Amino acid sequence: MKFKRIFLIVCDSMGAGYMEDAARFGDEGANTLLHISDKMGGLDIPNLNAMGINDIVNIKKTTKVEHKNSYVMTLKESSNGKDTMTGHWEMMGILTSKPFKTFTDTGFPEELIKELEEKTGRKIIGNKAASGTEILVELGEEQKRDGSLIVYTSADSVLQIAAHEEVIPVPELYRYCEIAREICNRPEYLLGRIIARPFVGEDKNSFKRTPNRHDLALSPTGRTAMNDLQDASYTVSCVGKINDIFNGAGVTKTVKTVSNGDGMVKTTEQAKDHSWTGLVFTNLVEFDSEYGHRRNPEGYGRAIETFDKELTELMNNLTEEDLLLITADHGNDPTWTGSDHTRERVPFICYSKAFKNGRKLEERNSFADIGKTILKNFNVKPSENEIGTPIEELLSDKA
Repeated sequence: MKFKRIFLIVCDSMGAGYMEDAARFGDEGANTLLHISDKMGGLDIPNLNAMGINDIVNIKKTTKVEHKNSYVMTLKESSNGKDTMTGHWEMMGILTSKPFKTFTDTGFPEELIKELEEKTGRKIIGNKAASGTEILVELGEEQKRDGSLIVYTSADSVLQIAAHEEVIPVPELYRYCEIAREICNRPEYLLGRIIARPFVGEDKNSFKRTPNRHDLALSPTGRTAMNDLQDASYTVSCVGKINDIFNGAGVTKTVKTVSNGDGMVKTTEQAKDHSWTGLVFTNLVEFDSEYGHRRNPEGYGRAIETFDKELTELMNNLTEEDLLLITADHGNDPTWTGSDHTRERVPFICYSKAFKNGRKLEERNSFADIGKTILKNFNVKPSENEIGTPIEELLSDKA
């Protein structure tokens, strides 16, 4: 074992420039980090700057620096997609060749909606791609009045069901989502996630989603590095929506969060506890959900600056036996057309107080190199289905 504890933080959607095949996805020219920086006139991110982020993207207000305690590089996605599940699954060793279905442009088929109505006994309203807050303004009062279900989707492979908690109790909403999950397991639909979206409030001016969100995801299509770590009796603590993305597979501990800031607080709390050995796997979803999809580059930029400040306390609680990994699962350029994710390479920043020879490394061909590196660190044999190659520099540069 080289490092006792590894902290893997996914800044959801923080892409670092379009990939060579981006034109196939309509994303040639996208660059989440660069275009946010341009819109903001630069980003004030001293911690990320000191770790060498300028070697990845020439962000305004950052500089070229020596960063002996950190290695930086970019990673390309091998899987066929640009969504949450394919990105995270690939980090842990799974190659997804067939992308999940989306219904962004058309809404869900009439047959699906009719079956969901029959099995829930509730009228379905909505059935389109929409912002989760805007659709409450549009349809929340009707749902509250009639006891219907607001069904909507996004650019992701997802079916979301919103209902007022006082009209449809949360356990009942969860049961409806389980019905939808069963329907959408079929090949003709095959959605990545079903999400319960309970809300509260008196009217369209005060409706607000609650923390009682619940995701029902497909299980990974094979074993992952998380399964391997769990079987070897290492901690796999999942902060944020990681547990939902993997449908609990390979998870030894789940920590729910309500915001990026809450995710960083709860990650730092685990850094202060030195009684465990293994992996903390954190997703910070608001970069994507609040700013990328809503095409808000200024809000995204401020969120990056806040994240940088929150890194200070986390890094102060790391020792030479710890490794911090910061990356993303896809892009979501808030200056791009539409509201979809963007097909981008992602940053990969690797920091440890034990590193002495940190520098920029060549681009890697798969997110799966993350999982393979983590497994090799803990001397755990990967499962046969897992792709990826360990990043040897991270495991050999330690005093």
